Amino acid sequence: MAGGDAGRPVPALYDRTAALARMIVPPAAAQLLLRLALAVPFWRSGLLKWDGFLRLGDTAVLLFTEEFRLHLPGGPYPLPAPALMAFLAGTVEIAAPVLLVLGLGTRLAALALLLMTGVVQLVVPDGWPVHLTWAALALGLIVWGPGGLSCDALLRRCLPGGRSPRRPD
Repeated sequence: MAGGDAGRPVPALYDRTAALARMIVPPAAAQLLLRLALAVPFWRSGLLKWDGFLRLGDTAVLLFTEEFRLHLPGGPYPLPAPALMAFLAGTVEIAAPVLLVLGLGTRLAALALLLMTGVVQLVVPDGWPVHLTWAALALGLIVWGPGGLSCDALLRRCLPGGRSPRRPD
């Protein structure tokens, strides 16, 4: 070990490992992959809900009316205002992934999908392993931000009063 690292071998090993990881995959690339990984399943689900521009498919309304139930204590219960819930779910499932891919309003888009994941968990409680993965991706984006390969980062650098972050976010 180098002279300064002799008294702290574990932190030094951690620092070297982190530096190597950043060389292999830059944080901006990792954050882009987080955004894409969270966007894809919601985008695909959202596409299935629409029959055209702002035209909700009959199947989506039927699922929200007849099939989907909230699994709460004493339940399951039907979803309130199923047509409105289907419209809102379909809208968020299209808009939030677009924002994530662009890296625009990333933290808000990730928060919307985190909240949606919570509702999905109440409707499909056996899907928790997948829902946990979505929640982890969303939380990572909320905490660490979109990364340098994003419209958010570009706006931060170009707008007056913007700042150049010390760490990617």
